[in-house]
Amino acid sequence: MRTSRSARAGGSAEPLREVRVAALVVGGRAADMAPSGSLRIPVAVLLLLLWGAPWTHGRRSDVRIITDENWRELLEGEWMIEFYAPWCPACQNLQPEWESFAEWGEDLEVNVAKVDVTEQPGLSGRFIISALPTVYHCKNGEFRRYQGPRTKKDFINFISEKEWKSIEPVSSWVGPGSVLMSSMSALFQLSMWIRTYHNYFIEDLGLPVWGSYTVFGLATLLSGLLLGLCMIFVADCLCPSKRRRPQPYPSKKLLLESSQPLKKVEEEQEADEEDVSEEEPESKEGINTDFAQNAIRQRSVSPSLATDKSS
Repeated sequence: MRTSRSARAGGSAEPLREVRVAALVVGGRAADMAPSGSLRIPVAVLLLLLWGAPWTHGRRSDVRIITDENWRELLEGEWMIEFYAPWCPACQNLQPEWESFAEWGEDLEVNVAKVDVTEQPGLSGRFIISALPTVYHCKNGEFRRYQGPRTKKDFINFISEKEWKSIEPVSSWVGPGSVLMSSMSALFQLSMWIRTYHNYFIEDLGLPVWGSYTVFGLATLLSGLLLGLCMIFVADCLCPSKRRRPQPYPSKKLLLESSQPLKKVEEEQEADEEDVSEEEPESKEGINTDFAQNAIRQRSVSPSLATDKSS
């Protein structure tokens, strides 16, 4: 994962060798064609070309580029990652210091990387980037936000003296590899996708703004309907509903058997009503006879009371 300085220089060894050979060939031809007294100036020029050739080739940067495809490389080893945007003035001021710090990456055994949030919105959501530039330190999958001075010397001391141990790591449930942050990354990518197609509809296809909004509104409704149907289908497969069996149609035999108890109940009710109607006159007659007997007794008692008073 780390690239040595000799290996980085090896990529430009072949072009330098070709330049030097060409310079010697040209110098030899010039020496043959020029007078003996004028050899000093071409030789001096060739020496400058020969030794100045390494500086004519651009040196490859030691800073690695992290994208949505290779960000999981950060989970292994030790890393320092910068999140920046090309339009950010503070990010532009940090770039020389960051490049200088990256040259010490091999000696410090740390990988130095950067992320362009304008090109990688998913990583911006995954790492919750709310300010630019933002620097993270990662050691074997544990992420810590760097909040110290942003100079090469401070970066080197932060790694060499292991100052990162005094910083509380990011919680695992909000870490870049968690389900929550993966969902956040997908949301950021979706927003960038919508923005890209919105600009395409307006600028390339010439649709009005309300036309683009209408397209996205219809797409949202359609996707919601499809998602709802899929959820219903999955729920029905996982938890099927219990279907009630329809009751069989009763046969004539069952109807006759069920009607017989009803007839018996009706006959018993009629018999009870007749008994009640017969008991009512009897009770009335008994009341009348009792009343007559009481009247006769009162009449028989009254004459005896009268004879007692006369005596």
